[in-house]
Amino acid sequence: MRAVVQRVSRAEVRVAGERVGAIGRGFLVLVGVRRGDGSREAAYMAEKILNLRLFPDEEGRLNRSIRESGGSLLVVSQFTLYGDARRGRRPSFSEAAPAAEAEPVFRELVERLAAGGVEVATGRYQAEMSVELVNEGPVTLLLDSDRLF
Repeated sequence: MRAVVQRVSRAEVRVAGERVGAIGRGFLVLVGVRRGDGSREAAYMAEKILNLRLFPDEEGRLNRSIRESGGSLLVVSQFTLYGDARRGRRPSFSEAAPAAEAEPVFRELVERLAAGGVEVATGRYQAEMSVELVNEGPVTLLLDSDRLF
């Protein structure tokens, strides 16, 4: 599983012009599920996201987690995080899990995040979405459940 975590002052996702998810201060989390991912990867990613210290403390150091800062999460599925563009001009998405396999893992991640005591909003799975955000810092971090980066 891969995630792009962006600290935001606000973020929202729309489907066909309708706002389906929105947050104020918090993280926009784009999530890609790889073939074979399951509960282990969802648990790892939830723990990592909930405990990342990317919010400033009173001295301005990035020393507070999403829970400590009182922020929210907007979690959006994005299979293209497993796109491989090393060869040619058209990316291969062969590592990305098919929707029927990926959706339950994505849902488990969302449930684990919500169980961590943080407000969680989502996009609409497998929909063409428009995501709008104001990245603060900017702070953006890449996560991989295989710890490749």
